[in-house]
Amino acid sequence: MALDGCGLVCKYVLFFFNLIFALLGFLFLGLGLWLRFSSNTRRIFTIDVLDSTTFVTGVTVLIALGTVMLIVVTFGDFGTCNEKKWALQVFSVLLSFLTVAEIVCGVLAYSRRHEVGEYIAEFYMSMYGMYINSGDPAIGVTLTFVHNLLHCCGMTGVSLLEVAKNTCPKPDGILEHLVMPHCPGIITTVFDSKAPLMLGIFIGTAALLLIALICSSTLCKQLHLTSSSPQYIILTQSTLSLANPLSPHHEFASTPPPSP
Repeated sequence: MALDGCGLVCKYVLFFFNLIFALLGFLFLGLGLWLRFSSNTRRIFTIDVLDSTTFVTGVTVLIALGTVMLIVVTFGDFGTCNEKKWALQVFSVLLSFLTVAEIVCGVLAYSRRHEVGEYIAEFYMSMYGMYINSGDPAIGVTLTFVHNLLHCCGMTGVSLLEVAKNTCPKPDGILEHLVMPHCPGIITTVFDSKAPLMLGIFIGTAALLLIALICSSTLCKQLHLTSSSPQYIILTQSTLSLANPLSPHHEFASTPPPSP
């Protein structure tokens, strides 16, 4: 269908939005499935004695979030590329729910930032325990990234006592060769101090979802106007000839009967 300039811009914006959303969805879903079914982490979901409620909840959230994102992308990409109005309407409804959920989660995370920081610290401790027990190199890479990002070292931070010292960053000073900040306390402190930044990230993500929602509604309206507008046929000499196959000189003229 023919779209004007605004409709074409919205179509390309939705295409790139769906592409990025799909990559993030596959990333979250793949990470969640790996943590759920990996040989080193599978037993956490089957042994009730382990104190791993936070870890199990985090993995479940990753799998659910990745699945929802891919479902949204499926409707959005199908409706955008094939210009299907019903798919765009479903896509818009799903984006509306995601936008509201993003804002609500951001506000709750900001208002309960200390508790959220403790949950993230517990998730880190679960990862740390799995690395100590299994030595999984993938978990070791994750711990190394966290340690370098926050400049902390394991559960204790004491060089002589730290078991996962190979994942810790290089000390900055003489004292850090002996004692470095321990990661659970740093995670709680950082999340508490960076709560406004986290809220800004949630609000910014909701703004991007709102832009995609506006583009989807605009494109859906354009498709509705295009499909409901009357179709005009331009008449030419050839179409007139087809409409009236008998030309004037072929018509039979009635003549009066001869007089007696």
